[in-house]
Amino acid sequence: MTKEIKFQKGSGNVFYDLGFDNPDELLVKAELVRKISAIITKNNLNQVEASKLLGIEQSKFSALIKGNILSFSTETIFSYLNILLSRYDNLS
Repeated sequence: MTKEIKFQKGSGNVFYDLGFDNPDELLVKAELVRKISAIITKNNLNQVEASKLLGIEQSKFSALIKGNILSFSTETIFSYLNILLSRYDNLS
């Protein structure tokens, strides 16, 4: 006997779909972190090098990259992205 699997189309914002407060802000933060991660990967930086560039502890950088976005303001994450873009202007 096969059970039918039911799907529900999402809104396009996983944070909204999961019932988080401020889902739009969380989506922006997640996108900023994705861009930071892309720059780090493209330039073969490790977490120690990246955290030194950003002026933060490696453990905080690690938490950010692992998705702990609730601990950081949008402005702080955006400032980290700007620091990286000023040094590595290759977001694509």
